[in-house]
Amino acid sequence: MRIVITGATGNLGTAILRRLVDEGHELIGVSRRAPRDEHPYAGAEWHEIDLAADAADGLLVPLLTGADAVIHLAWKLQPQRDEAELHRTNVDGAEVVLRAAGAARVPQVVVISSVGAYSAGPVEPAVDEEWPTSGIPTSSYSRHKVEVERLLDRFEAEHPHIRVARVRPALVFQRAAASEITRLFVGAVPPTLIGRVRSPLVPLPAQLNLQVIHADDLADGVARIVEQRATGAFNLAGEPGIRPAGLARLLGGRRVPLPLSVLRALAALTWRLRLQPTAPGWIDLAAQVPRMSTARARTELGWTPRVDARDALRELLDGMRDGAGERASASLAPHRSEQDALTSETAPGGTEL
Repeated sequence: MRIVITGATGNLGTAILRRLVDEGHELIGVSRRAPRDEHPYAGAEWHEIDLAADAADGLLVPLLTGADAVIHLAWKLQPQRDEAELHRTNVDGAEVVLRAAGAARVPQVVVISSVGAYSAGPVEPAVDEEWPTSGIPTSSYSRHKVEVERLLDRFEAEHPHIRVARVRPALVFQRAAASEITRLFVGAVPPTLIGRVRSPLVPLPAQLNLQVIHADDLADGVARIVEQRATGAFNLAGEPGIRPAGLARLLGGRRVPLPLSVLRALAALTWRLRLQPTAPGWIDLAAQVPRMSTARARTELGWTPRVDARDALRELLDGMRDGAGERASASLAPHRSEQDALTSETAPGGTEL
């Protein structure tokens, strides 16, 4: 199969390449900056396209013509203080990809949505893919995911001949993404402090509800959707769900109660003071999204997560402490070599970053 992957150098894109690179597919990677010519990126043909640029339409249509499938992953998480910029990549960029896929008559379109698209819901019972996707209004991330869901609704109605799937994953973790996640959500905290400075007491609200999935398990689910030509929505998450007491143990301490309003107020204050880069809407998201059932993916795709959700989180925390990352990708550059990855004039194999 000829498969075009947008956002292919990021957290999930890297895992999908690992999953598909030895399967005999012709892989076409799209990213703002091409990676170095190393595994798993060496197994793809690369095109540098910024989906927020005016020229993206004209570049994508010929690239998608003749493709068997397109997997749309591209998404921007920073700068959270500039929602208009995020919207240009996340929502307008998705519209560009869908418009190009329709023009090129690509037989299959797979778009990564999120648990964040769901409306507020329960921890028990877990919800299936029919749960409303109206999002959490105070989260810009959630609002953008909801807008993309509506774009997909319209695209499906206008292109009934195209097989469309949307994937709603939990939080996606792997060691290779540790430095990227640190930069995006923690900011200037030295990585050496993460996982080493521990408190015996960890204040956490009772409402926090985390589902986690290892990037390789999510990549396997996406690959199965493509290879089986599956359509519709699929929840993908690891097991078990991580509740506050379990999260505290993973962080090396014991949970003590903290009102959600206090945590949100602290997040809002430090956000306004620019002490950390994570908007308080992320707290609302973590406290309000429902727990997802993955029964449909298990039954229809034969998919089962292999990595325990707690191990996926441990892997991320260890990687954050170590400043781990993926040197060949500017997006996932390790903390200690970030500047090397971003400023290197020419990567091995002649690929310019």
